Amino acid sequence: MSAGDRETGPGCAIAVMAEAPVPGRVKTRLVPPLTPTMAAALSAGFLRDITDNVALAGRSARIEGYVAYAPAEAAGLFDGMLAAGTRLLLADGKRVSAPGVAGFGRALLDAAQTLFARGHKAVCLLNSDTPNLPTELLVQTAAALAEDGDRIVLGPAEDGGYYALGMKSPHRHLFEHVAWSTAAVAAQTRERARALGLAVVELAPWYDVDDAGGLKRLCDELNRPPMRDGLRAYPAPATLACVDRFDMAPLLAAAVDGR
Repeated sequence: MSAGDRETGPGCAIAVMAEAPVPGRVKTRLVPPLTPTMAAALSAGFLRDITDNVALAGRSARIEGYVAYAPAEAAGLFDGMLAAGTRLLLADGKRVSAPGVAGFGRALLDAAQTLFARGHKAVCLLNSDTPNLPTELLVQTAAALAEDGDRIVLGPAEDGGYYALGMKSPHRHLFEHVAWSTAAVAAQTRERARALGLAVVELAPWYDVDDAGGLKRLCDELNRPPMRDGLRAYPAPATLACVDRFDMAPLLAAAVDGR
């Protein structure tokens, strides 16, 4: 039986929505100033830090960590790259039958439906662009979803999207007719929740790292993890090691600051 097939308990499943770190296929908005090989190594560092962060949150709340991926043949590419105990979950959208759900929404809904079918009482879908997300935000998500009554937990990103979406049921309408990869995603998700009569628990906002500016900001903070709203950023050691190994800081300074 594979790791992805093991029986799980009724706790909160946190699934990182991820692509295998293959050069030329991941973090393409960082090329240039990075090379495809650097971008893939950085993606691997992000995944290690994020899954380690989920595991750390699991010491304070009942959380099971997953990486939701596609396509099916990519499973082996994650070997040795994730935190111990992280399960793999195929989420390619092929099992979704919902005409109003398109693009990335199909993968999100696929992951949510599969995890609820496995017996989880709550599910949080987490992006793969926030390696320094404060651990406390993951703990807060699990705690909010453990309370009585249906609701969603929304972790808004500074660019108008969201870094996390937690739920207690796989509400299809949350993913219908959403303009994915735009600044409208979080607002549209709030509207879908209101239409369903769901309470929305808002986490503190955080930022995605998906372009040179975002990566430079992250690099500036890695050696001194900031405190915001009483929350300390996760130190992201694997990401820091990758940044140092490839000496990325000068490349980013030249690209962002024109030096």
